[in-house]
Amino acid sequence: MWGLVRLLLAWLGGWSCMGRLAAPARAWAGSWGGPGPALLRTRRSWVWNQFFVIEEYAGPEPVLIGKLHSDVDRGEGRTKYLLTGEGAGTVFVIDEATGNIHVTKSLDREEKAQYVLLAQAVDRASNRPLEPPSEFIIKVQDINDNPPIFPLGPYHATVPEMSNVGTSVIQVTAHDADDPSYGNSAKLVYTVLDGLPFFSVDPQTGVVRTAIPNMDRETQEEFLVVIQAKDMGGHMGGLSGSTTVTVTLSDVNDNPPKFPQSLYQFSVMETAGPGTLVGRLRAQDPDLGDNALMAYSILDGEGSEAFSISTDPRGRDGLLTVRKPLDFETRRSYSFRVEATNTLIDPAYLRRGPFKDVASVRVAVQDAPEPPAFTQAAYRLAVPENKSPGTLVGQVSAADLDSRASPIRYSILPHSDPEHCFSIEPEDGTIRTAVPLDREARVWHNLTVLATEVDSSAQASRVQVAVQTLDENDNAPQLAEPYDTFVCESAAPGQLIQVIRALDRDEVGNNSRISLQGPLDPDANFTVRDNRDGSASLLLPSRPAPPRQAPYLVPIELWDWGQPALSSTATVTVSVCRCRPDGSVASCRPEAQLSPAGLSTGALLAIITCVGTLLGRSDWNQAAPCLALPAQRPVCASPPALVVLFVALRRQKQEALMVLEEEDVRENIITYDDEGGGEEDTEAFDISALQNPDGAAPPAPGQPARRDVLPWARAPRQPRPPGPADVAQLLALRLRGADDDPSVPPYDSVQVYGYEGRGSSCGSLSSLGSGSEIGGAPGPAEPLDDWGPLFRTLAELYGAKEPPAP
Repeated sequence: MWGLVRLLLAWLGGWSCMGRLAAPARAWAGSWGGPGPALLRTRRSWVWNQFFVIEEYAGPEPVLIGKLHSDVDRGEGRTKYLLTGEGAGTVFVIDEATGNIHVTKSLDREEKAQYVLLAQAVDRASNRPLEPPSEFIIKVQDINDNPPIFPLGPYHATVPEMSNVGTSVIQVTAHDADDPSYGNSAKLVYTVLDGLPFFSVDPQTGVVRTAIPNMDRETQEEFLVVIQAKDMGGHMGGLSGSTTVTVTLSDVNDNPPKFPQSLYQFSVMETAGPGTLVGRLRAQDPDLGDNALMAYSILDGEGSEAFSISTDPRGRDGLLTVRKPLDFETRRSYSFRVEATNTLIDPAYLRRGPFKDVASVRVAVQDAPEPPAFTQAAYRLAVPENKSPGTLVGQVSAADLDSRASPIRYSILPHSDPEHCFSIEPEDGTIRTAVPLDREARVWHNLTVLATEVDSSAQASRVQVAVQTLDENDNAPQLAEPYDTFVCESAAPGQLIQVIRALDRDEVGNNSRISLQGPLDPDANFTVRDNRDGSASLLLPSRPAPPRQAPYLVPIELWDWGQPALSSTATVTVSVCRCRPDGSVASCRPEAQLSPAGLSTGALLAIITCVGTLLGRSDWNQAAPCLALPAQRPVCASPPALVVLFVALRRQKQEALMVLEEEDVRENIITYDDEGGGEEDTEAFDISALQNPDGAAPPAPGQPARRDVLPWARAPRQPRPPGPADVAQLLALRLRGADDDPSVPPYDSVQVYGYEGRGSSCGSLSSLGSGSEIGGAPGPAEPLDDWGPLFRTLAELYGAKEPPAP
C-alpha cells in the first residue's frame, strides 16, 4: 500500500512539472521565428521544480519520479532528451523520446540527500540543441529509518556519597541520522530504563541527576543506570537506542572510628627494653583513604609513663610499645585508656560525629630471671698512696631482684686490673689494696667488678669502679733538668748565668712554693738567688771566679713546704770559658794544659839540670832538687820523687806511642764493597801496586775471552812491571784486566785505593810518607796565625811557642 502511495506522489510531481513547462515552451518556440504570434518578451521554455524521490524504496522495476517535456517537441520523434550530472546513467535514467526519469536503485538520504542534474532537448538528427540546458535537483525524501545512538557510551561517572537530591552526575547525548528538518524523525526524548529511584534524567538535555538523598557508599558503592533515547518525540512507532551509565559513589568522612572491643589485654616481659612492641590496636573505620586515617593516644597518665602508642605507617593501627624499663617486683600490671581519632574531619558531616572512640587497655608484666643489680650505676672510691697492702678502699653491693636472699659472689675482671693492685672479698664486695700504690705512677685505677648469682652463674652484671690514688708528700723537689752551663772569663760581676727551675712530683708540692738555696759561704764563687716561683737565678758574684781547668760544681739545696717538708741537693756544673767578642764560646780549656804527646823542651832541660845538681851533691837529705815547670812555680822533689817522675814520664811516652800504633791506618786504606770470588780472590790484588800505581802491567795481546761459557783453564796472571802511571790509567788497566779475566763472573767491582795521585799543588795530607816517619827533617811550616779566623782555635792549641829553657 505504501509503495502505491509513493508511486502516486511521484506521478503527481512529474505531471505537475510537465504542465508548468508547457507555456514557456511555446514562448521559446515563437522567439525562434516559428509559427505563432510574436511577443515583445520571450520567456524561458524551462520552469523547473524540484523532483522528489522517497529513500529506501525498492521495487521490482525502476520507479518513475518525473517527466521532462518541451514545447518544441510536437510528437514527431525529432526531439531527444539528454540527462547529465550526479547519478545520471547509473542512479537516474531518462527516456530519450518521452523524457521520463526513472530511479534504478534504492537511495539513502543519510548517504546523499540530493542530486544535481542537467536536462537538455536536442534535435535527434543533428544533435543541435533545441533549447538551452537547464539544471534541476532531485531530493531524497527522508523517512524514519535510523534509530538514535550514543556515540560516547557507555558512560562512567562519580558522585560523592551523601549528595543532595538533584546533584548533577553526568550528561548523556544521543544522535539521530534522520533529517531533523523533516517531521519528528530526529526529535529525541530521554528516559531512565534502569536505575530508579536513585537517579533521574532530563528528557530534553539528557542530564543525569541524583533522585534520592543520603546515598551511602558503605551500603552500595556502584550503580548501573540504563538511559534510553527515542525519536518521533517519544511517540509510538519511533525508533530508540539506549546506553549504560556506571555511577560510583566517592567516599567522604561520614563514619567515625569504632573499636571492635571495649577492652584489650596484653602481656610483656619485665626484661623488655624501651621500644619493645607490646601489641596492636585497630579501630574500624569503613571510610577509605585519608578519611580513614587515625591517630592514637593514651588518655591516662599512669599508662603514658610506662608505655607509648603511635600510628603505623599506613595510619590504621596503633602500636603500643614500652617507654621505660619495667619491673615485675615493683608493679605487675598497668591499666589505661586509649583513644582513636580521625585526623581529617569534614565540617559538613560534623553532625554525624564525634569522630573518635575510646577503649580500655590492660598490660600484665611477666616475671623474668634478672641478673644482680648494683646499688649504684658506678662507684668512685679513693685511697691514699703508700699504704700497706690490705688497706680498705671501699665496698660495692648488689642484690638479686628476684630473690633478695639469693647469695651474690663478687670478682674483679683481670683485664681491668692487670697489675693486681686490688683484691675484693667474694662474699661482701669489700675492695682492698694488694700492693702499695704510687700516685706519681698512676692516679686512677678503673676496675670492673662482676657480680654473679651463686645459684645461677649465667645471671651476672658488671659495674665500673674508679679508684683514685690520693697524694702524699713523699717526693722531694728536684731540678727540672740537668744543668751544665758556662760563664765567660770576661763576664761582669753580678751577671746572670742560668735560671734554674725545680719541680715536685707530688700534687701538693706542685701547688705550693719550692725554695732553692745555694752555698752560704761568703767566699763562694757563685751566688744563687731564689725567685720564689719555683726557680732560682745563678749569678756571678762581685768577685769573679778564678779560671781553672776543671769546671765548678755549684751545690743547690731544694725543699718544699709540704707536711712533712722534704728537701734534696742538686749540683749545677759551670765551666769558665774563653769567649769571642760576640759572646760565643771559643775555648773552655786553659792555655797551659799539657800536650798529650809529652813535656816541652824547657821542661826536659829543667829536669836535666836538677839531675846534674843531684849527682854533684853527696848529701841527699840536705837539699832536694827543684823542677821548674812551665807556667808553674818551681817544685822541689826528693830523690824518690824524681824516680817516680821519670817512670811516669816514660810511661806517658809509651802510652802515647801505643795510641799512635793503634791509630795507624795504613793497613786500612783498601776497602772492598763486594764479596769477591771466594778464597781465590786473594790473588786478585797486589797491595804494593795499590799503594803505588807505578807497577801496572799492560793488557795481554790476543782475542778477548768469551764471557758466555765457562773457561777450561784459568788464565795466567801477567806480571806488572814498574812504571809511572796515573790514577786514571791505573783504574783503566784494572778495569780491562777484570773484563779480560774469564774465571770471574761478569760483574763490576768497586775498589777504593789509598793513592791520592800526582800533580796537586797542595801535596798530600797523608802522614804515611811524611819526613818525620822516615827520619827526614821537616820543612818550613806556614804560620797557623795566617790561616784566618776559622783556624784561630787550632792556632791557639798547637801554634804556641815553647818557652825558653831555664
